Amino acid sequence: MKKGNDNLKRVIVDFKKLTPEILALLVERYPDGYDDDQIISFRNQHNEIIEAVEVTTSDTKYLVKVSTKLAVTMENYDEDDYEDFDNDDPEAVQDPDVVDEDSDDDND
Repeated sequence: MKKGNDNLKRVIVDFKKLTPEILALLVERYPDGYDDDQIISFRNQHNEIIEAVEVTTSDTKYLVKVSTKLAVTMENYDEDDYEDFDNDDPEAVQDPDVVDEDSDDDND
């Protein structure tokens, strides 16, 4: 039996486009963070593998790309930080200070 949400609009969201509304939905859905088994992997139009977590509203299914910035922002979420912004303002969610884990120096 199919779920009744097959006609939802589907939107892929990068951290740069994350809004306070979507961030709040993520924190509500994944209050302790997301696990590997909650991550959806798929290929985009450029055949790149994308990893995302899903949140759904009454009319839209959001696939939010997984990143270190997303995890840190969710961990430090405080709705008061966004009270001066519109729910759909992508400028409201700022990049957190994240140490780049990919910049390993193997020049020993």
